[in-house]
Amino acid sequence: MAKDPIVDEVRRVREEQAARYAFDVKAILAAAKKRQRRSGHKVVSFVPKKRLSA
Repeated sequence: MAKDPIVDEVRRVREEQAARYAFDVKAILAAAKKRQRRSGHKVVSFVPKKRLSA
């Protein structure tokens, strides 16, 4: 399989981010949410569609 530089970069950045927060998923997500709020971009959340009864 050929090496993909984009995949390699994504994996490297992911590893760096995880290490920065001691691989603590809750801390990683809290930091991501904080960056998201500071960005000022509109965040869209999709509500799951209700299933129809059979």
